[in-house]
Amino acid sequence: MRKKIRKSGGSSRQTRKEIMAIPETKKFEIEIGGKTVTVETGKYANSTNGSVTVRCGDTMLFVHCVVSKEPRVGIDFFPLLIDYEERMSAIGRIPGGYNRSEGKASDKAILISRLIDRPIRPLFPKGYRNDIQIVAQLFSYDQENQPDTLAMLGASCALMLSGAPFEGPIGAVRVSKDENGNMIANPTHQQADKSDLDIVVAGTHDSVIMVEAGCKFVTEDDIMNAVEFAQVEIRKQCEAQVAFAQACGVVKEEFVNPYDTTELKNIIDEVAHDMIFDAYHNFDREYRQNKLEEAKKLVKEKVEALPEDHYIKKIIEETGIDFVAEEFKNAEKKIMRAMILDEGVRADGRKPTEVRPIWCEVGVIPRAHGSAVFTRGQTQILSVATLAGPGMKQELDGVDPETEKTYMHKYIFPGFSVGEVKPLRGPGRREVGHGNLAERANVPALPSQEEFGYTIRVTSDVLESNGSTSMGSTCGSSMALMNAGVPVKCMIGGVAMGMITEPGREPVVLTDIQGIEDFLGDMDFKVTGNDTGITALQMDMKAKGIANDTLRRALAQAKEGRLHILSKMREVITEPGPLSPFAPAITTMTIPVEDIGTVIGPGGKQIRAIIDASGAEIDIQDTGVVTITSNDQEGAQIATRMIKELTFKPEPGMVVKGKVVRIIPIGAFVELAPGKDGMVHISQVCNERIETIEPHLNVGDEVIVKVIKIDDKGRVNLTIKGVSDEEKAQFN
Repeated sequence: MRKKIRKSGGSSRQTRKEIMAIPETKKFEIEIGGKTVTVETGKYANSTNGSVTVRCGDTMLFVHCVVSKEPRVGIDFFPLLIDYEERMSAIGRIPGGYNRSEGKASDKAILISRLIDRPIRPLFPKGYRNDIQIVAQLFSYDQENQPDTLAMLGASCALMLSGAPFEGPIGAVRVSKDENGNMIANPTHQQADKSDLDIVVAGTHDSVIMVEAGCKFVTEDDIMNAVEFAQVEIRKQCEAQVAFAQACGVVKEEFVNPYDTTELKNIIDEVAHDMIFDAYHNFDREYRQNKLEEAKKLVKEKVEALPEDHYIKKIIEETGIDFVAEEFKNAEKKIMRAMILDEGVRADGRKPTEVRPIWCEVGVIPRAHGSAVFTRGQTQILSVATLAGPGMKQELDGVDPETEKTYMHKYIFPGFSVGEVKPLRGPGRREVGHGNLAERANVPALPSQEEFGYTIRVTSDVLESNGSTSMGSTCGSSMALMNAGVPVKCMIGGVAMGMITEPGREPVVLTDIQGIEDFLGDMDFKVTGNDTGITALQMDMKAKGIANDTLRRALAQAKEGRLHILSKMREVITEPGPLSPFAPAITTMTIPVEDIGTVIGPGGKQIRAIIDASGAEIDIQDTGVVTITSNDQEGAQIATRMIKELTFKPEPGMVVKGKVVRIIPIGAFVELAPGKDGMVHISQVCNERIETIEPHLNVGDEVIVKVIKIDDKGRVNLTIKGVSDEEKAQFN
């Protein structure tokens, strides 16, 4: 660590020498996927509680951890803040935008922040309320070695060095397959893009805590093989971190919850246990909520009646923490979990493997290109699909090699969906994460841009929420795409799984969890796909990990649930319908690459003229492929004609309808296309010999001509008499 400078009466020369001393650094190296990852501390940001530099290839991050000295007052949650920041200088670019500075975090940065947070949050003791902030900064990116798992490793290392009561460390690894089907740890972007499997696994030395995956219809066995492969790499990372912390002389804080709420637990048990038990055994959500509110009110009245100097009242006043609500939640949790473990009954009366009642409909929004409503229990999603031309694709101003998107999914969660008054604002981290999951779920089923050149945007509005809205959005999006006429490869469904565990007992896996089971349970495990394969997967744990055999069982149970949900969706729609009549029409043509500049014109003048005349959207690729998107056929025809005229090149034998624009004694000039003329010699006008042009041709006449030849100076010679009756007929 940095050497402290002593104040003394020594010479200024000695002081300067001490100031200029190089800080003491420590580092370790670990091999992941055949590549060396270096973690170093002691050189930078030494005012933090823990700071490391993580490097693999030319991808380098600084990861810092700061822990507050005192717990935050008046909160009933663990205040962990994770910020992942990308610097555009990491790839040698200046940010776009007016200010030329990094703005709000990109969706990708938000997703990586969540990726770091999810495996770390469960590994802190109950009651710990000190603020912890982890900042991961990407300062160099070779666009090969992906930074997300390196940031996760760095966050764990920084926490280990901070001395906070972190029950880690964790390791994290991304897994894909090579062309031979062999597993690769921490693949490059290029390797991951080519693979049918892209999965991030995080966990401790002996269990998995988080899984995030995007797949192209892989099996449950593929997922488990990847997880088991990842665990070998994770153990190496955990062991290296433990040794590193010991080498740095870190002393971990021993945390003991300073507040004894045993008496409050006894009060709740005495006053409210039977009411809570009754609430959870009624199976009606509204009855349960009302009964629980009544029970909580009685407990609060009992607490308020305690003497002013009573310990419970004193700690509530001193800390500002609502211990009543906290312990009441624990009482609910105990009863709900006992119902599942002992009785095999859930809070709404279902068995562990049952899916809530489902109903769906499509085409509910009259002018939308495609729409669907997916309702499962008390969760309801309205998904709307909109089609546009390629010019509406999303340009990504980030550090990743991906620079554009032609499929976008937006997830919207308003307060009214849970009966709350809440202002409508932009998407938070949760909304970005849920939207991304539903997007990844449906991408493998989409046609390629060559097959279907549209840009697609789907919005999923949550109309009512009682758990698993992201999976409802996945299902609703798939049906909305089919309703819009998008030729998807298959229908995609999704289901959220939960788990209840108690020491010494077999874990119970729950299919299609509702809100209370997510809130009071141990796992939120979302799986999407079709009948045969998985397209996306996301698992978060509230417990400190999951055993592999339980994970395997959860995957199998998820497939059963997904197949049931797909069968309900197919009762409404089974295949993509015709393209919506309100969707724009797309026409594709190819022009010579050398004519791209002609069509665009100086400063874009020519293409703007075409857009103004036709009302169409025009997109020109570097290959010469021109895509014309128009809301009416006439506009598409106008744009097509104008582009053809601009790129017209006469060739010998070509028959064209043109207009006489000038007459000279020896012939007439005919405009074949704007700015492109040819001459009909007087001898090529009629079969018989004529002395003058005028009796036979006049300026403004439309004539059908054939190109005889093009001389070495580019002059076009035409004939009228050489056009056959069959050739003339094509213009009638």
